[in-house]
Amino acid sequence: MKKILIVEDVEFNLDLLIQLLEDDYELVVARDGTAGVQVAAAENPDLILMDMSLPVLDGWQATRTIKADPKLSYIPVIGLSAHAMSGDRQKALDAGCVDYLTKPLDESLLVEKLNLFLEVK
Repeated sequence: MKKILIVEDVEFNLDLLIQLLEDDYELVVARDGTAGVQVAAAENPDLILMDMSLPVLDGWQATRTIKADPKLSYIPVIGLSAHAMSGDRQKALDAGCVDYLTKPLDESLLVEKLNLFLEVK
């Protein structure tokens, strides 16, 4: 079973992601960017769902930190944000995200992206 790290600090958003994904994936969770980097190193997930607005270390910097580590840099990171500001998608891609989705999440689009980046047949 593929493992997904969810880095999310808002309980409601975390609960929704867990409910949506728990039947099909092994899930690990971090509540801030620093913990996200630590859990990524410890758990070696197949994919990371990274909220960009996080406490301690934001998702932009956490993604850059993960991508700078040769042991973690191969892990695809999908950026998640409630902000749909012009330029945020490019900023996420520049930080190392493979894609960027805005909240509230379109569940079918999320599943499509997970299938793409986890190479689910």
